[in-house]
Amino acid sequence: MANEYVRKPEWLKIKLNTNEDYTGLKKMMREKKLHTVCEEAKCPNIHECWAVRKTATFMILGSVCTRACRFCAVQTGLPTELDWNEPKRVAESVEQMGLKHVVITAVARDDLKDGGAGVFAETVRAVRERNPFCSIEVLPSDMNGKYENLKLLMDAKPDILNHNIETVRRLTPRVRARATYERSLELLRRAKELNPLTPTKSSIMIGLGETKEEIIETMDDLLANNVDIVTIGQYLQPTKRHLKVQKYWSPEEFNELKEIALAKGFSHCEAGPLVRSSYHADEQVRAAVSNR
Repeated sequence: MANEYVRKPEWLKIKLNTNEDYTGLKKMMREKKLHTVCEEAKCPNIHECWAVRKTATFMILGSVCTRACRFCAVQTGLPTELDWNEPKRVAESVEQMGLKHVVITAVARDDLKDGGAGVFAETVRAVRERNPFCSIEVLPSDMNGKYENLKLLMDAKPDILNHNIETVRRLTPRVRARATYERSLELLRRAKELNPLTPTKSSIMIGLGETKEEIIETMDDLLANNVDIVTIGQYLQPTKRHLKVQKYWSPEEFNELKEIALAKGFSHCEAGPLVRSSYHADEQVRAAVSNR
């Protein structure tokens, strides 16, 4: 059985870059009392995005998630934060960074009746008011599967709706907490129904024991629910408490999966060992819009 703490394949080695852009962004996030999924989820691309591309994925609604998914490094517990000044601080940070595309995600807030959709929507509006030429991508949880919560968020008119299916149908009960495969598909389908012109996107992490056939089946399910963009990346075990890696898929296998996804009809696909849902998100939305 593969293990995160044994020697990784060569293609998983990354070059760290802690230049002034990286340290400056980190300092700004602390000063604004903001969280990023880049740090909380231990993303392997943080140095490239912060130091080279000067982009970040903001994580709102605090840093404590009400769910304990077995793949995710974000802290789990009972959140206490509900900061209605957070949207303003995010908008100010987007302006300060000079972003042309921003990704806004959040911890799952099952403790809130609206699942956090109200703060999410207000953040979209605040960013757009202060940064009218910046495209906005939102990456919510399933918000308890409540249609009114999704509508509240979609009424703020984000430029792209991203919700991750995470894994194949068979492995979902083992990998994800509370979320279901069908509920994620339903959210993606309903988002498109609410605004047919808004691109939708989802992500699959592989290396948890799925088969190639199951990955392709997941692609088909996403397409059947009108998803435009798919990203596919290698699962990496964040701590000893989390699920172990069952397989390291090779770059060649990722390339093959990308070719399959594009041939099936996705407008854009990012696939690679270090690809994450928000990786090169600015390029993804441009490709989706141009293809549309």
